[in-house]
Amino acid sequence: MIRRLFPMPVHSLLLWFVWSLLNNFSAGHMVLGAILAWLIGMVAARFTAATTRVDRPLQVPVYVLVLLWDIILSNLDVARRVLSPNRSLRPGFVAFPLDLTGDFPQTVLASTISLTPGTVSVDLSTDRRWLYIHVLHLENEEQLITSIKHGYERRLKEIFAC
Repeated sequence: MIRRLFPMPVHSLLLWFVWSLLNNFSAGHMVLGAILAWLIGMVAARFTAATTRVDRPLQVPVYVLVLLWDIILSNLDVARRVLSPNRSLRPGFVAFPLDLTGDFPQTVLASTISLTPGTVSVDLSTDRRWLYIHVLHLENEEQLITSIKHGYERRLKEIFAC
């Protein structure tokens, strides 16, 4: 019963909190914000797929910190490669074998790869077992696959238990 009335309670509370930060603190604004947050939660719940369970939520900040560090290092590497006078880039495509199962964990991995400068997730095979990645400078395909498997995919498998 409660779940039907409040299908997305965390999202609604977060939306209401942001609303209250962005508006005047008055009873009318707080009530209007609560109503809108509830309505948006009701509408958004109809468009969400089955949720994926996060088994180890304490691993999420570790994953985010690793990702941020990799983004910083990749930014420096891409800048060095692009700005160097002997720009010898070797772009290429890599077929990455997926061990992750589930739409959401695979989407998080693909987004992580695309967020890291120098790599872009291009496509997912129809059987969802291969992720195709474009790399700005591909030196060693096996090394790239190993680094993604140990750096990102392993952590995502722990977080989502898949």
